[in-house]
Amino acid sequence: MSLATQPNGLPPRSRPGRLLGDALVGLGFCDRETVEQAVLEARLEGRPMGQLLLEQGALNGDQLAIAIAERFGLQHVSLDTLRTDVTALNGLPATALRRLDAVPIGFRDETLLVAMTNPTNVLALDDLAMLSDLRVEPVVVSREDLDVLLQRVNSLENEVDENLELESVTDEAVDIHESSADDAPTVKLVRSIIAHAIEAGASDMHFDPHDGELRVRYRIDGIMAEGTTIPRRQAAKVISRIKILSELDISERRLPQDGRTSITLDGRRVDIRVTVVPLVAGEAAVLRVLDPGTRPLTLGEIGMGDADRARVEAALSRSHGAILATGPTGSGKSTSLYASVGLVSTPEKTLMTIEDPVEYRLPEVKQMQVFERAGLTFATGLRAIVRADPDVIMVGEMRDRESAKIAIEAALTGHLVLSTLHTNSAPAAPARLIDMGVEPYLVASALDCVLAQRLARKLCTSCRSPVMVPGGHVGLKSRANVEVYEPVGCERCRQTGYRGRIGLFEVMSVSDEIRGLIVTRAPAGEIAKMAISQGMTTLREDGLGKVRAGRTTLAEIARVTG
Repeated sequence: MSLATQPNGLPPRSRPGRLLGDALVGLGFCDRETVEQAVLEARLEGRPMGQLLLEQGALNGDQLAIAIAERFGLQHVSLDTLRTDVTALNGLPATALRRLDAVPIGFRDETLLVAMTNPTNVLALDDLAMLSDLRVEPVVVSREDLDVLLQRVNSLENEVDENLELESVTDEAVDIHESSADDAPTVKLVRSIIAHAIEAGASDMHFDPHDGELRVRYRIDGIMAEGTTIPRRQAAKVISRIKILSELDISERRLPQDGRTSITLDGRRVDIRVTVVPLVAGEAAVLRVLDPGTRPLTLGEIGMGDADRARVEAALSRSHGAILATGPTGSGKSTSLYASVGLVSTPEKTLMTIEDPVEYRLPEVKQMQVFERAGLTFATGLRAIVRADPDVIMVGEMRDRESAKIAIEAALTGHLVLSTLHTNSAPAAPARLIDMGVEPYLVASALDCVLAQRLARKLCTSCRSPVMVPGGHVGLKSRANVEVYEPVGCERCRQTGYRGRIGLFEVMSVSDEIRGLIVTRAPAGEIAKMAISQGMTTLREDGLGKVRAGRTTLAEIARVTG
């Protein structure tokens, strides 16, 4: 995405050619007397007036940068709002950028945008134009922000050099495709894209072929956001580099492949699951970010209310039975399971898991990773776990009849079993298990609690705006007007109006009446009516409660529960 389309910068408000002092006064950063005194002192000492004002504490670095941009009719950007185009750095050595005191940050059409503190440095602009073979336009940043950008460039260069040295030692022979994918610009580009995605809080990175190029997009807070475009000359190299990192067959371009890799950022190791698929337009890659070093969230932190949490905790307090988290892919089911495991993990109990992938490393928990190519499936792993004397078993997913039947039988033989299942609602879970081949009487006897969930984007509290809606509007049970909030957009939320996500839940405790309905294969609608009459709050009702609390919006509830 070109910087021109992003709301990152503060455009100039005056024509270029003003004196810096006039710009400072016009912007209200300094009064005229302070400026005139600084001009006299700067002339006597032979120093820049702006630097003198900084040292005196009369203004800060951002104010000086804004004033410089105002003076020359240029754009100002700050690090808080800057979203750099990682391809802008490609091919430009860190040593040259340090010498020129400038960092490329994006493109506007065929022009390279370069962050600088001194946009009058014509020699630096000429050198950058020759190095990049592009027209160059300066963008003004503060000294502090430029130092941070240069530090990032240096760190990236060092990491790339270390990777190349390591690979030159470990790889005795490479073919021509692998060699081209291991050149420094390609290594730097892939590393930059992954690091940028992780810093932005993306859960997934998509590399999609389009007219010979690669279109990079990120999934942030469940919504796709534009990234950058990798030019045709590097598209194949980037896909090959991703394959090398995840130990996939670089010569195979006709079949899908799955792999894993990891990246270390600021001393933190982040795992990445990689899927490469052949499309008509070329090979596409999807990278899923998994951070095993972060702490699993609690049920309260992910948005579960007190009443629903009490139902889940009551089921977790039992010594046996099955607790299921349901919902579509990406709805936070695994997060809820990890939160539940945290509640039952005690020294007096043995906990074992079978997962694909292992998203969090849990102390005192024996975790097993599915490895289907070696024959370790959910079913085979679950059989082994049942024989290993566990008290609590977590199954990442009930994928088929075999794994579902083993898990349900384990719940009936003295084990507390936690697992996920793909259904749209909690009352639909029993029918789904029966459809998978588990006998109704086994499902009715084993199930203790089923929760369904979705993830809605949370409103940015820095810019949300109150609005009044009619009382009865889309389920808001009130005759009077109700105050809710709507998104606005600011620097903190990347102009989206949302920051982070919150869970919406419906928790169904399996009562004797519901067990009777399961045995008779009653439809999900009948089970839902019974559960609601016994106190279950539906997903939509839970979402509307969070709308009234100002945590999300009506539009989000309609999007994720519609």
